[in-house]
Amino acid sequence: REKLVGWYSTGPKIRPGDLKIDQLVRRYCAHPVMVIIDVKPKELGIPTEAYYGVEEILEGKQQQWTFTHVPCEIGATEPEEVGVEHLLRDVKDTTISTLANQVAQKLGSLKGLAARL
Repeated sequence: REKLVGWYSTGPKIRPGDLKIDQLVRRYCAHPVMVIIDVKPKELGIPTEAYYGVEEILEGKQQQWTFTHVPCEIGATEPEEVGVEHLLRDVKDTTISTLANQVAQKLGSLKGLAARL
């Protein structure tokens, strides 16, 4: 069974209308998480940032809503990782040589390992 935990945007940053969307999602989920997914990442890794809406009450001013950053990590179970590895082995780009593909895969693996260390 699926459970609504929030919503996402392709950002790349928080937009003014995001607070209105967050209020709408609150009708279905008490404390929704907003995830911004960078569809054009400049760095290696999972290009996501997570936020949740909080109500701020400042002295002499009316309440306002803002987003607070939430540390996040995306992971997979071992069977999911194995499945993805098998799928990636079957996907081939015919415009690039096999050697170039192997070098690119090894480079990506090493960068991913370095990011985890």
